[in-house]
Amino acid sequence: MSDATPRWRAIAALLFGACVIGVSPILFRLADTGPAAAAFWRLFFAVPLLLAMTWRTEGGPGRPTGLGAIAGVMFAGDLIFWHYGIQLTTVAKATVLSNLTPVVVTLFAWIFLRERPRLQFLAAVALAVGGAWTMALAKGSGAAGINEPLGDLLSAATAFWYALYMLAIGAGRRTTSAGRLMVWSSIVGAPIMLVAALMLGEQILPLSLGGWAACVGLGLTHVFGQGAIAWALGRLPTSTASVVVLVQPIVAGLLGWLLFAEALGPLQGLGAAIALSGVVLAQWATRPRAQPSTPNT
Repeated sequence: MSDATPRWRAIAALLFGACVIGVSPILFRLADTGPAAAAFWRLFFAVPLLLAMTWRTEGGPGRPTGLGAIAGVMFAGDLIFWHYGIQLTTVAKATVLSNLTPVVVTLFAWIFLRERPRLQFLAAVALAVGGAWTMALAKGSGAAGINEPLGDLLSAATAFWYALYMLAIGAGRRTTSAGRLMVWSSIVGAPIMLVAALMLGEQILPLSLGGWAACVGLGLTHVFGQGAIAWALGRLPTSTASVVVLVQPIVAGLLGWLLFAEALGPLQGLGAAIALSGVVLAQWATRPRAQPSTPNT
């Protein structure tokens, strides 16, 4: 890992990864399997490509790492809790609660990683999360969830799981490449999701060629989306990265509008603009401080 990588490249990789991951809800809708089963296929199809990439660039995946395994467990929890949370409560409430991730990451990074945020960054977190919440709250149209209290709890836990995943990847990137972390986190996470799908009695195999194509697409979004995010986490503070990935629900909303005619209302557009403003402010607030020049003596 090179510390000489320009900051703009890390930001660009992070934005690219968030945009790619924003496609995954569309593919999940097209995959005719159970929620945990779709998450399993996502990692199942990602692992061979990740292995091929690490063999080509690094001579292999190396030995399993503890942080890679932890990241795999956390990511499995993230996908399973979110998929089932969104089934039990309303889509809007599930989206709102899962967008607590930047708050959780910022608190953990501040307390445990000593990444002390500036006041401007805390304001950016509030702005970005508020915008994402506004966009999510504007989606719903009155339908009640099957079991809203349980769904709300699972959705809130989603933010916690993904925050721990990002923190594990961020810590692991200090000593391990993004490719190797992605390999081992995916190898660990896949069987957890398969066991969960079997225990919950889900439909495991896609029922159509389109469903299989969507599952393969989920694998590609994992490799290139989460892979880009993992790479950027080696070059940016974890708290900063957690705010930038709020671009993800905005991308998903725009794709839903384009592909499924799910029109974006004025309040949703306002929320997207506010969230993007928070992302921009977060980058400004975390820019490297200028070093004072010392006069020649």
